[in-house]
Amino acid sequence: MNAILTAVGSLLLVVGHAQSADAAGPVLGIDGFSFTLNDKPVFLLGASYYGALGSEREEFIEQDMDDFAAHGFNWVRVWATWADFDNNVSAVATNGLPRQPYMARLERLCELASVRGIVVDVTVTRGKPPAFPSNFPEHLAVMNCLAKGLKRFRNVYFDIGNERNVGDERHVPIKEVGDLVRAVKQIDPDRLCTASDGGDLSKEATIELVEIGGADFICPHRARVEESPMQTAGTTRAYRAWLTEGAKAVPVHYQEPFRRDYGNWNPTADDFMTDLENAKDGGAAGWCFHNGANSLTFDKRPRRSFDMRAAEGRLFDQLDKVEKEFLSHLRAAVAKP
Repeated sequence: MNAILTAVGSLLLVVGHAQSADAAGPVLGIDGFSFTLNDKPVFLLGASYYGALGSEREEFIEQDMDDFAAHGFNWVRVWATWADFDNNVSAVATNGLPRQPYMARLERLCELASVRGIVVDVTVTRGKPPAFPSNFPEHLAVMNCLAKGLKRFRNVYFDIGNERNVGDERHVPIKEVGDLVRAVKQIDPDRLCTASDGGDLSKEATIELVEIGGADFICPHRARVEESPMQTAGTTRAYRAWLTEGAKAVPVHYQEPFRRDYGNWNPTADDFMTDLENAKDGGAAGWCFHNGANSLTFDKRPRRSFDMRAAEGRLFDQLDKVEKEFLSHLRAAVAKP
């Protein structure tokens, strides 16, 4: 717990500095295995905010952003292509043209985050049309639109392919990952990019992602099993060793760990805290408080970040008792000197 208190205290100093930056927000960077904000090392403590573009009420986003900052969070993960519950809120069409009002909402969300010193992970996934790009030309068109439309926001990074290694419609071959990253960097050379992976990576896949895929950092989505929190520190050290030996030092970023209401194992507040502490102890550069729809109920409620239309409510109002208990631990840490 002491490690978390120290990390949160350092985080707040960085956020305070970031709020004095220009309107485009704090500048996200990388220094070896670490992220930086305005050239200062920072641990990214984040939360899933997937379907935020579906929220018709900007005040809900503002309230959530205030709550994120109050609990010590300094990054959120938002999807630029999202269509859960038959509600297409994708910010870009598969022909590369912005979709309104969702592109405007994405830009506004980045603005609201920037003034609070919060990083925004903008994620794209391949999938079934019309909400998602289904092939390389469509995917390239979407990334080009986002790279141009969000260029002024320096608090943004791109996950150009969510769980790109999974063998279904999400799959993006490693060569295409590299082509997409290069296309983004032709428009915006300093934009940080990654492509996330479903499950833990092998040594070979880790090195390929950096050397062939051009990823600025890696985002393996760890196993959602009861043993996972105690394995995180050792797994992180293994990634760092492989990167040092076979590629180069880049951040290990836990962008989508386990969550509540996903399967047979339902993590406790202590599980969340243990996973966070072990991610830091192992040398990870970031960790996410993942949340989503209840896969165990007929109507999938609470849907949390997966459905943020006004009828469902803002994210912090949809969280359950255990998740709020975990957040209370974080908020208590923020309140301490």
